[in-house]
Amino acid sequence: MIDRQHLRIVRAIDAEGTMTEAAKSLFLTQSALSHAMKKLEAHFDVPLWKKDGRRLTLTQAGQSVLGLAHRVLPQFEHTEAQLRRFADGKQGILRIGMECYPCFEWLLKVVAPFLKAFPDVDVDVRRAFSFGGLQALHGYDIDILLTPDPLSLETITYTPVFEYEQVLVMDKHHPLAEKPFVTPKDLSNETLITYPVELSRLDVFTHFLTPANCTVRQHKTIETTEIILQMVAAGRGVTALPKWLVEEAKESELLCTKSMGEAGVTKTLYLGHRKATDALGFVDDFITMSQTLSLSTS
Repeated sequence: MIDRQHLRIVRAIDAEGTMTEAAKSLFLTQSALSHAMKKLEAHFDVPLWKKDGRRLTLTQAGQSVLGLAHRVLPQFEHTEAQLRRFADGKQGILRIGMECYPCFEWLLKVVAPFLKAFPDVDVDVRRAFSFGGLQALHGYDIDILLTPDPLSLETITYTPVFEYEQVLVMDKHHPLAEKPFVTPKDLSNETLITYPVELSRLDVFTHFLTPANCTVRQHKTIETTEIILQMVAAGRGVTALPKWLVEEAKESELLCTKSMGEAGVTKTLYLGHRKATDALGFVDDFITMSQTLSLSTS
């Protein structure tokens, strides 16, 4: 007895918080919204929300329906968008999620030939999303997940694209530039500049500093790779980035890279995708092109 409209209403109530705003977002009257949900509550004899002043709070039963809405509605919306594009003569859209800030530069090298090979397919790249990448892939919010840290899920498979070394980057006159490699203690008096993500997703912490029970003097965050490298080149701090990215940067002549630890920190970039048959018809092609590019540039 749960239909799509019920799911849309519960999602809107959770997002908007009030009956008035939820009805507005769905272009419904309050009475129509209320009537639809009362029928559902009466059928299962369980309340889906409770009032807290003007605001509505989902009950445990309501949260259960909300979970279903988050899983199912994106699949409806994605398929409908695909059908509209087919009607317009387009083949579709490939949505790529990123869990790797610096890997955007690598992705650009794949997107350009892909767009040329598939002129009827558009590409949407989401560099930073508030929800987890794996959840977004499983929930059909994206079609491919670019990540160096794959998490196991029965419905998802990961294709390795290429290996790279995560290195410490400093200006070429930095005292650490004289060392064959850096140790965690070497960073104790340094200002570390990173992307604005949780420490648990920063390799310089998880694979280098934290296991050695070490930290840095100061930690700064900056959104863009270009500004990070300019700051480092100006002697304002050090950073940790893929070695290939630093070598291709215009500031490369002003910078020096060192392995983190004698063995270094090696990572692999993966493309995560759903195990089901490639319904879009071009996800597999994108993955193949990514692997071919990586082989030709390795």
